[in-house]
Amino acid sequence: MQLHTIGIVGTGTMGCGIAQVAAQAGYEIVFQNRRQESVDRGLGRIQASLSRLTAKNKIGESEAAEAMERIRGVVPLEELKGCERVIECAPEDLDLKREILEKLDGIVSEEAIIATNTSSFSITKLASFLSRPGHFVGMHFFNPVPAMKLVEIVRGMRTNDSTVAAIRGLAEKLDKVPIDVKDSPGFVVNRVLFPMINEAAFALQEGVAEAKGIDECMKLGCNHPLGPLALADLVGLDVVYAILDSLYREYGEPRYAPCLEIKKRVEAGYLGRKSGRGFYTYKG
Repeated sequence: MQLHTIGIVGTGTMGCGIAQVAAQAGYEIVFQNRRQESVDRGLGRIQASLSRLTAKNKIGESEAAEAMERIRGVVPLEELKGCERVIECAPEDLDLKREILEKLDGIVSEEAIIATNTSSFSITKLASFLSRPGHFVGMHFFNPVPAMKLVEIVRGMRTNDSTVAAIRGLAEKLDKVPIDVKDSPGFVVNRVLFPMINEAAFALQEGVAEAKGIDECMKLGCNHPLGPLALADLVGLDVVYAILDSLYREYGEPRYAPCLEIKKRVEAGYLGRKSGRGFYTYKG
């Protein structure tokens, strides 16, 4: 089956980024959220991202306009019926993902492949919600999607070889580097990264250094482009907390238990860049 149309379920940060790179690669995109205002907001974010690229002369204005024309925002999930590939980018809520996947199972064709961008849930477990688990796979992108090259390709216990090959091929068409990883909690990147963020929060809590000092140490001492606390603000402290909590429940190891410094900020609504305050305060 020649791939023409990709469905994107979820219009948040990751959904917007994936829709953008796929549209730039020439695919027709069906961009779905159950709320029209969320669809409109997502389309606006993609337009703003493309405009920034044209302002920096990284793409031409005609290329940006053509990419936007390929993205069709919709509300009914049934609009994804003709999509050969669907990438689910809903929030990390198992009940929500189950609802979406079960509905998609009755909408898309038998040949269609459904991928999930989950960062914490088992691919094998999510596949159990589908009648064709062999056509389901993990396709874990990283934020910001237009800039980050890696895609973790995660095979569930019942994922077909042909499904993995097709999704690897799609990742390469999107100018990404696909790497196969096992269906293990946190996969590779999050399993390694989030304990580091957690430890940085513990260092802050214990007064080892101020947030800026901790981040500068990691930037200058380990050549990281961004310190762990600033990175947590970029990801969103609610997302950081949810992933750590999921890893803790899966592994049962103290290193994954979310630090109180993260929990308190989430409870206060200090979620990082998206709320204007996290470990740092942001303007605008």
